[in-house]
Amino acid sequence: MPDRSPYAARLREIADALDAEFQPSDDVLTPHADTMDVISNRQTKRGQLNYAVPEVLQFQRRIRRCNADTDIPHGDIVALALDSWLRAKGYPPDSKDERRKGLDVIGQ
Repeated sequence: MPDRSPYAARLREIADALDAEFQPSDDVLTPHADTMDVISNRQTKRGQLNYAVPEVLQFQRRIRRCNADTDIPHGDIVALALDSWLRAKGYPPDSKDERRKGLDVIGQ
């Protein structure tokens, strides 16, 4: 009889990941708790995000205005907005385990 324990272990991992998956709230713009942890940690490595966007939407002016009203840094405003939208569309970030596996592959 073949050993199916690797398959059972993988199925348990998938089930655990599904259990831990974020359940959307009624308000899709509510920031995810993991995102808030990342945003609040000033030691988090940050990268530049440059995309050409329609000027008519006045993103720069609106972001500056939001920053002035809320004291939320410009980059955090963009990160919170993009993360909320991408999660709502079904594109959450990789789990910590998946990111670690990717780093292991890069290090080999």
